[in-house]
Amino acid sequence: MLRPTGESTMTRKSSLAMFADCARPVANLLRGRPVLATFQVTLRCNSACGYCDLPLNQGRYELTREEIRGIFGQLYTEGIRFVLVQGGEPLLRTDLVDILADLSSLGLQVTVITNGTRLTPDLVAHCASLRLPVSISLDTLDRARYRQIRGADQLPQVLSGLNLLARYPFPKFLTCIVSEANRHEVPEVVRFARRHGFIPVVGAYHWNVGLYGKEDSVLMYDRSAAIRVFEQLLKDDLIPAGYFRHFVKDSAVWLRGERLEPCDAGRYSIAIDASGQVSACLAMPAVGNLREVPYREILSRFDRSQVQACSDGSSCNRLDGRVVGTILRHPITAWRTPVRF
Repeated sequence: MLRPTGESTMTRKSSLAMFADCARPVANLLRGRPVLATFQVTLRCNSACGYCDLPLNQGRYELTREEIRGIFGQLYTEGIRFVLVQGGEPLLRTDLVDILADLSSLGLQVTVITNGTRLTPDLVAHCASLRLPVSISLDTLDRARYRQIRGADQLPQVLSGLNLLARYPFPKFLTCIVSEANRHEVPEVVRFARRHGFIPVVGAYHWNVGLYGKEDSVLMYDRSAAIRVFEQLLKDDLIPAGYFRHFVKDSAVWLRGERLEPCDAGRYSIAIDASGQVSACLAMPAVGNLREVPYREILSRFDRSQVQACSDGSSCNRLDGRVVGTILRHPITAWRTPVRF
């Protein structure tokens, strides 16, 4: 009888491991379990955005690099495959490059979301070596207006950071949040993004949505005026085909007070703060800490009726809570989404 060689046995084990890696997230999608995590790697920030109501700069505990690697190693085995690394401002963590390398080595698909003020040639090169998508937040090209919206005079630093990404070979996004302060300028920002090879992502300022978003009289808009911004973007064909165009359409639907497709927060996605606290999304309270409570028990604590009630009321159109479900419901739209300009 022929017996398998050591090499063939290793190949078989490797194939089984690859199958298990693929099977787990597929099983999660079928069972309605998370495959995406929004991770606030730090709650420190060097901006003071008028629309941000996250608990920043409070000296709260931050997970160490070792804790992050251990937690996300467990989450990988549970089927999490996509991680949005944000803050606060993630680039304030001095060990961020090591954390990104750790997360990537686990097999996670990581996207870095930053205000772009602290990009350096070394950091950009590091992200490129890991093949990471990068998303930069930029609401205006006017320096005074930037200071008004973001609470800090940092537009020159952001523009310098964008220049460092001029030849970046992997997906790069420029996210613009529509508010009263910048709504007349949004098409110009979108054209700027396209000229520089960024995929434009345009969302709406939300306030008083659970724990997310605060009232700022300078930024609060009349909904009819904001609707016109999104409709104009679609009419002028400034948003590329695919998911992000769908997102702009949904923003107009939300602003009109019409019902959106279901939010999948807590189902296909979760939010994790810098200390390990887990919630269905950033707008909802935490239900447990991954340093203390097993992940599966945390999932069992989510109040599905609360998420459903929030979704039924179409109280927000946050990208991270809806992206996975939208892709599953609209696969052709997802397939048409560009990865670069």
